Amino acid sequence: MGGNHTQTEFILLGITDSPCVQTPLFGLFLLIYIITLVGNIGIMLLVWVVPSLHTPMYFFLTHFSFADVCYSTAISPKMLVDLLSEKKTISFTGCVTQFLSFAFFGTAECHLLAVMAYDRHVAICNPLRYVMVISSGVCWQLVASSYLIAFLSTIIYTSCMFGGSFCGPNQINHFFCDISPVLKLVCSDTHSSEMIIFAFVIINVVGTSVVILLSYSSILFRVLRMPSAQSRSRAFNTCTSHLMVVSLFYGTVFFMYLQPASNHNSLDKVVSIFYTVVTPMLNPFIYSLRNKEVKGALGKCRRRMLNCCQHKKSWVS
Repeated sequence: MGGNHTQTEFILLGITDSPCVQTPLFGLFLLIYIITLVGNIGIMLLVWVVPSLHTPMYFFLTHFSFADVCYSTAISPKMLVDLLSEKKTISFTGCVTQFLSFAFFGTAECHLLAVMAYDRHVAICNPLRYVMVISSGVCWQLVASSYLIAFLSTIIYTSCMFGGSFCGPNQINHFFCDISPVLKLVCSDTHSSEMIIFAFVIINVVGTSVVILLSYSSILFRVLRMPSAQSRSRAFNTCTSHLMVVSLFYGTVFFMYLQPASNHNSLDKVVSIFYTVVTPMLNPFIYSLRNKEVKGALGKCRRRMLNCCQHKKSWVS
């Protein structure tokens, strides 16, 4: 990994080169990043402190929120610094590290979404065996498998991207070190590297999306056969939040990584902003606003805090 490169640093061309636009974008993206951190860390803390949320579904959700925080942190801080900098440079090692983090947590999210779909499938289609099938040990195995597959895939992606020779231009036409913009700077033939990367993207993205599709097809078939309208409504509400997150994440990922390299254009930056910056911010809101259990847990925590404050005031007075 690193190959016979001669470049010691790259220049990121960023989102825009207009100074008038960069400052407002800095303020907007800083706000989005803060909300992302507060929202996702808040979900993790909420699941940790509320006993009623100590279930497999929320165990997987905490890992998904953790991946969102790390995934966003791999991109946003550097992007924010570059929006206020004249020279947007990143060292070769920094570029490799950024892509490693981004690819690892992004790939892990694909597999965590598939795991969450499987969890909902078992909960709805086989509720009597749910506790046995999705045991604590199985939960840890599924999460560990997601991270292991992500780690192995990331090593392959990174070796293919940075294993060539960088002896020409050093300007990356993007705001972070992504596959297509970096490979355009490799002097040697990148066809085999592109094919290997594409094959693993297919395995990770398409493979997990097939698992999700099959899980929800089975859920839909089961729900439509439920005699009670209330049961059907409860089952659909359980799955709606997850389906919204899946649609947002996979829609942009499919657009970015499952199209020919020749089709990439300036629209890529807009799409990249959406799945690297915006989507991690939206996920906590989707899960909290659409989920009665999370809203109930938030209400309990708020009431506890109010009671605690009132108790302190009465004690002081």
